[in-house]
Amino acid sequence: MKRSNKRRSRRIRRLVLLSLSVVLIGFGLWFGSSNAYTFLKGYLLFKTGEVAAEDYKIQDFEEIHTGDQTIEQEPATLYPERPNQGENIGDLIIPKLEAKLPIYHGTAEEELEKGVGHFAGSVLPGENDNSVLSGHRDTVFRKLGEVGIGDLLVVQTSAGEFTYKVKNVRIVDKDDRTVIVPKPKAVLTVTTCYPFDFIGASPERYVLVADLISSKQ
Repeated sequence: MKRSNKRRSRRIRRLVLLSLSVVLIGFGLWFGSSNAYTFLKGYLLFKTGEVAAEDYKIQDFEEIHTGDQTIEQEPATLYPERPNQGENIGDLIIPKLEAKLPIYHGTAEEELEKGVGHFAGSVLPGENDNSVLSGHRDTVFRKLGEVGIGDLLVVQTSAGEFTYKVKNVRIVDKDDRTVIVPKPKAVLTVTTCYPFDFIGASPERYVLVADLISSKQ
């Protein structure tokens, strides 16, 4: 009887271990494929060499931008029609990274999966006030941490080409609403989750704040 009970206990332990192994293997495959899918999306969206950094030099704008002076646009003249949710409104060029990224109107997951999202509650690029762009840190903005004060951000839309110079880099709490507050001049605010190598839901945001220094319409 005791020997039978021991055999039964061993079979139960083996069954439990086998079940646990299957669960762990299944989880590993799911986790790995999810990360691979995210990486693949990021690779397809973010490619270096899309633009030439030497085509966008800060020296080219020294006559336009001196000290704290910035370009101001007349309100409600750049875009006769406002874009619809999910519509492609242009491209964000990051010369330092030699990257060119599509911008979509809206910041829902549907837009962020395709590229950079434009916060619909903010003005459009080039207009006076605060234009806010967001993107995932593991896809379009996985190298955004290399961009800092003095670097250029260029937005191309149907209204023209707008060049901004980064004047401030901030790291804020994920619930910090100062990122989207109105500004008295044309500003571009670019945000992504932070830290860049954090696993899971990030507690903070990496924020670039840039002034408009050139407008070509």
